[in-house]
Amino acid sequence: MKAKQKKQNRSSAVNSRLIRRPIQRCFALFLLPTFAAFCIGFLYPFVHGLYLSFCRFTTTSSAQWVGLQNYQKAISDPGFVHAFGYTALVAVTSLVLINVLAFAVAFALTRGIRGANIFRGVFFMPNLIGGIVLGYIWTMIYDGILAHYNTALVLNSTYGYWGLIILMCWQQVGYMMIIYIAGFQSVPEDMLEAAKIDGANGWQTLTRVTIPTVMPSITICTFLTLTNSFKLFDQNLVLTGGQPFSFLPDGSVIRSTEMLALNIYNTFYLNANSRGVGQAKAVLFFVLVAAIALIQLRATRTKEVQQ
Repeated sequence: MKAKQKKQNRSSAVNSRLIRRPIQRCFALFLLPTFAAFCIGFLYPFVHGLYLSFCRFTTTSSAQWVGLQNYQKAISDPGFVHAFGYTALVAVTSLVLINVLAFAVAFALTRGIRGANIFRGVFFMPNLIGGIVLGYIWTMIYDGILAHYNTALVLNSTYGYWGLIILMCWQQVGYMMIIYIAGFQSVPEDMLEAAKIDGANGWQTLTRVTIPTVMPSITICTFLTLTNSFKLFDQNLVLTGGQPFSFLPDGSVIRSTEMLALNIYNTFYLNANSRGVGQAKAVLFFVLVAAIALIQLRATRTKEVQQ
C-alpha cells in the first residue's frame, strides 16, 4: 500500500511539473499584452507629460525647453494657490462628513432592521449617476431654492462651497456605506459576545471592539474620499464653474470656488500660450495628491488591528 501511495504521489508531482512548464514558458507571452498596454496607456503619457512640463508649447510637436520657468509661474500664480487652499478645505470637510454619514448608515443597516437591502440600493444609487448629470441636477435644485431669495449659486461663494459638499455627500455616501457594511460583517461574533459578557455597553463595544476591527475599511474609505475630493472636476465645472470671480490689484482673476483640477483645465485650455504652465500644475497636482494619500494611508494603517 505504501509503495502504491508513493507511486501515486510521484506521478501527481510529475504531472503538476508537466502542467507548470508550458505556463512558465509562455509567461512572457501572457505578460506582454498587459505590459504593452500599461506602457502605451500610462507610462509613456506620464513621462511625456513630465517632459512637457519643462517646455513651452502650443502643440506637442512644437515644444521648446524652458527649464523650471513653468513651475515658477505655477507656484507664483495666486489662482493656483487659492485653488489649492479651497480644494484642501473641501477635501477635509467632505472627508469628515462622508465617512461619518456612511459609517452611521452602515452601522444602522447592519442592526437587522427591516428593508435593509432596499435602503442599501437607494443609498448606493446616486453613485451610478455621472458627475456632469449630477451637477446639472443639483444646479437646478439649488437655483430653484435660491431664486426665492433673489440670489443664485454662482453669486455667492459660500453657497457654492456648501453646494459642492452636499453634492459630494449625496453621491459618495452610498459607495462608502457598502465598504463599511463589509467591514461590519467581518467583525467576529465571538468578540462581540465576549465584550457583552465582560459587561461592555453599546458605546464601549463600538469604540473598543467594532471600530478597531473595521479600521481596514476606514482606511480604504478615507483614502477614496480624500483622493476623490482632490480630483473633483466635472461637478465643480458644472455646478459653479469657479464663480464668483474676484480681481486682484495686479489684474489677476481669482475664481472663488475653483478647485485644483478645474484650475489646471482653465490654465491649459483658456490660453494656448500657458499650456506648459498648465502641465507643470498637473505634475505638482499629482505629487501633492500622492503625498497626501500616502501620509493618510500610513496614519490610518498604524491603527489597524492585526487579527
